Amino acid sequence: MTCSINKELIDKTIEFHGHNCPGLTIGIRVSELAMKKLDICNSTAPVCVTETDMCGVDAIQFLTGCSFGKGNLIHKDFGKSAFTFFDRNTDKGFRAVFKNDFARDEQDRSIRIKKILDADLNDLFETEEVILPPVRAARILKSIPCGDCGEMTMESRIRLFDGKNLCIPCFRKVEQKI
Repeated sequence: MTCSINKELIDKTIEFHGHNCPGLTIGIRVSELAMKKLDICNSTAPVCVTETDMCGVDAIQFLTGCSFGKGNLIHKDFGKSAFTFFDRNTDKGFRAVFKNDFARDEQDRSIRIKKILDADLNDLFETEEVILPPVRAARILKSIPCGDCGEMTMESRIRLFDGKNLCIPCFRKVEQKI
């Protein structure tokens, strides 16, 4: 069974995000692409690596179930409208890059949104197959109190400085004093 995105689901996505815009529409369409290529709606192990923090990431969260809290939505701040989806159950994935010239010259937002919604997915995205998981599965690690602020910090994020375990913000404070 393949999922589909209907008008009602689009409206709920807009409500979740707070407004409608071309960026959100790109997220809706790339989510639709993931649903078609990987059957994301029936997967229990989808992953999305987004290379942007644009509005479309909200659509990806809402429509695919990928989220920062679950560790299956990863943000890499590369400033690209690029998204890698991977299903850990099937070991299949793809990277999609939005063709930034698509309807870019359209000044009217509502017309641009409509053009993006109505376009064939192949006209919107360049895609390539991904054969390895884009990120490793999240691990739960021990928390250690920071030797300066006392806040519990995941062990892999602790920095050792002058014999003290420091969280990254406290480490940066003392490191910059030297």
